[in-house]
Amino acid sequence: MLYSALRPLLFRIPAEPAHRLTIAALRVVPMGGRATPEPALAQRVAGLVFPNPVGMAPGFDKNAEVPDELFDLGFGFVEIGTVTPRPQEGNPKPRLFRLVEDRAVINRMGFNNDGADAVAQRLRKRLGKPGILGANIGANKDSPDRIADYAQMTRIMAPLANYLTANISSPNTPGLRALQDEGALNELLDAVIEARGTNPAPIFLKLAPDLERADIDAICRIALDKRLDALIVSNTTIARPPLRSRHAGETGGLSGEPLREMALQRLREFRKASGGAIPLIGVGGIASADDAWARIRAGASLVQIYSAMVYAGPGLARRIVNGLAKRVRAEGLTSIAEAVGTE
Repeated sequence: MLYSALRPLLFRIPAEPAHRLTIAALRVVPMGGRATPEPALAQRVAGLVFPNPVGMAPGFDKNAEVPDELFDLGFGFVEIGTVTPRPQEGNPKPRLFRLVEDRAVINRMGFNNDGADAVAQRLRKRLGKPGILGANIGANKDSPDRIADYAQMTRIMAPLANYLTANISSPNTPGLRALQDEGALNELLDAVIEARGTNPAPIFLKLAPDLERADIDAICRIALDKRLDALIVSNTTIARPPLRSRHAGETGGLSGEPLREMALQRLREFRKASGGAIPLIGVGGIASADDAWARIRAGASLVQIYSAMVYAGPGLARRIVNGLAKRVRAEGLTSIAEAVGTE
């Protein structure tokens, strides 16, 4: 209710400064502490026990400034980043747009971040603290060897995070999505796996929703061959369904409500192509417990949210978690894991 009252004032501020204000507020405003875990919502994925399946997607806390404050909002896990080897300004501003009428966001941020050294320093300070934290890694825009960037980021971040996500699906770094092609993906994953060495950090792969069925089959085949730990489906889309906002024509990745059905369909296709042999994480347009439940039944072991919080406020994660707990009880299940892939 408080956020609903404040939102009109917040929306008078351009989206990117408002985001920085939100990060600053999280540092100083008490969030109530972590809720008591709901045992029926715990999920074991890639050898990690997630206290609930609702995660904070990357892009919100790019530089690992407030991960513990996000855990206090009820998230079962937090993914920071995307982080690149060298600091990067990203694309020219403005580059982040609210599509209020569509409950959506368009961004063309371009992997703006403080760089690996600064983020690693923050992560070292929180080593030993509770909470599953993932590090989303990428390549610098001007890198002469992007695969080498991913290998370097793996070496830096593997000792500091519970899992790593190789982000090869952002539409805002020219040519990055070409790493989803079969030959490039094999080379990338070989480099990342070698760079991880004996570190146990699981490796996840984040994928675009703008993939053809043949691409999905090839990616699943490679993921299984390389024994990847999970696939994240999906990133933002370059497609443009009918939109009402005056910002509809902005370039960049579209997220939020208009992505919901596309991301759900891609998840179904990845579930079918993988035969359920690799864990899936559902992302894109999730704004309620019903949305999260639909992803879980379609094959997701975990889900992530971000854009919906712009419109629903910081209490969204806890509302989704509570809604999922009620749904599990209503369905007569002992664990939410029993619902995965039952669609």
